[in-house]
Amino acid sequence: MSPLLASGVGGGGTLVMQGSVGYLIWTICYLSVLVGLSTYGIHRYFIIYLFLKHRKRAVKPMSQFVELPKVTMQLPIFNEVYVVERLLKSVSELDYPRELLQIQVLDDSTDDTRELTACCVAKLRGRGLNVELIHRVDRTGFKAGALETGLESAHDFVCILDADFVPQPDLLQKTIHFFTDPKVGMIQTRWGHLNRAYSMLTRVQAMFLDGHLLLEQTARSRSGRFFNFNGTAGLWRKSCIAEAGGWQHDTLTEDLDLSYRAQLAGWKFIFLSDVITPAELPVDMNGFKSQQHRWTKGSIQTCKKLLPTIWRSKLPFHIKLEATAHLTSNFAYLLLACLCVLLNPSIGGPQTGWLRMILVDVPIFLTASCSVAVFYICAQRELHPRTWMKEILLLPALLALGVGLSLNNARAVLEAVFNHKSEFARTPKYGIERKKQPWRSCKYMPLKSMLPIVEMAFAMYFTYFLWFAISHRQYLSVPFLGMFQIGFLYVSLSSLSQWWRKISFGNNPRAEVSIPA
Repeated sequence: MSPLLASGVGGGGTLVMQGSVGYLIWTICYLSVLVGLSTYGIHRYFIIYLFLKHRKRAVKPMSQFVELPKVTMQLPIFNEVYVVERLLKSVSELDYPRELLQIQVLDDSTDDTRELTACCVAKLRGRGLNVELIHRVDRTGFKAGALETGLESAHDFVCILDADFVPQPDLLQKTIHFFTDPKVGMIQTRWGHLNRAYSMLTRVQAMFLDGHLLLEQTARSRSGRFFNFNGTAGLWRKSCIAEAGGWQHDTLTEDLDLSYRAQLAGWKFIFLSDVITPAELPVDMNGFKSQQHRWTKGSIQTCKKLLPTIWRSKLPFHIKLEATAHLTSNFAYLLLACLCVLLNPSIGGPQTGWLRMILVDVPIFLTASCSVAVFYICAQRELHPRTWMKEILLLPALLALGVGLSLNNARAVLEAVFNHKSEFARTPKYGIERKKQPWRSCKYMPLKSMLPIVEMAFAMYFTYFLWFAISHRQYLSVPFLGMFQIGFLYVSLSSLSQWWRKISFGNNPRAEVSIPA
């Protein structure tokens, strides 16, 4: 996945050790980080260019099936007591002939979800639906393993939906006909957001995902470059999965891994920006951080696994270059975390003249910082032509959240680089669709970590940095430093608040579980 943010800070706040080896080393590191962030910023401008160039290019199926093919709906589930009933209800209402539709409930649950799922499946069978319930005691491969198990008895075309998604009734009717082209191996629809307006966090998440799901996916798919299946809300040709080597679980992003292997094998992917499949956004900071950590770590694992193969292939150079930028994009979080460490106000800042401002500060600001703003403004203007100016008022919050997540995601990058093993950590879902809907007494809270304490330390550090800049009249630095301070403070306090609430509710499972009626 692409990072939320890769921004430079202009020339604000630098450490002076003129005439020393330390200053030389610091300068080289500092400029290297800024150049790296600027490079990813330039790539973001290129994505915007590709999107604007190809956005009006029509995407239509080659023809229509005379007889609709059989389709399998694969629903991977693990401890989804709050959303599984909603998922099965929406899938049962799909506008597709029942005799051609198979529903596979791939339930690896270890809690009350098993009983609830079995009850729902029995009801659907009673209504005449073809529903297969597959429960694995051994969760080898996690989600990838469950999908691979279900594939053995699946039809030629497979639609995958995670538990927090609610498909529109016409999902299959709008997508299946693209498979009339025998070269098409996967069709991805665009995610919608069931609870976009729930909180500041969900609104900012929606902006972030809109940028990726609209701009990046459209730009890559319509310009003939590689893009990825997003893990859900998409359809696969079964033979494509098999030819690409099947679902593999040696990375945390089995979707990205399979996507690149399939496209390397010559299969064509299609992204349908106008077909929307709504989903629930994480409403808690720790759940969101867990999701971001998994996506970030998995993308770097996939990068290490497949990038050498990509460069050894006979693909055109521009395809290889874009694939490299895509797979390495999350290194920007590591660069951003390094930037936070390199900023140091202890002695003040070097004298910055007009020459340095023109040659260094302004170009870095335009490439690293402004590219982020332009990217998300472009996405919101495309999606909300009438209200986009209202939406982008949240842009400062998005930038601050990106900074606040830098330590969480930088850790994920390092874990992937140094082959630190970790399990597939699911993102908690609570069935949240409306404002003021309670969730804080629910179970499935992510595991605690010490990272919020470190994030709080960085918030305090940048508070001092902000005071230092104001007291030394370095006013141009204040907006950037304030963004860093607020970002770390918000992420840290939001994470810690869940610890306190968890303690207040206690560890009584009966107080935490509420099975839908």
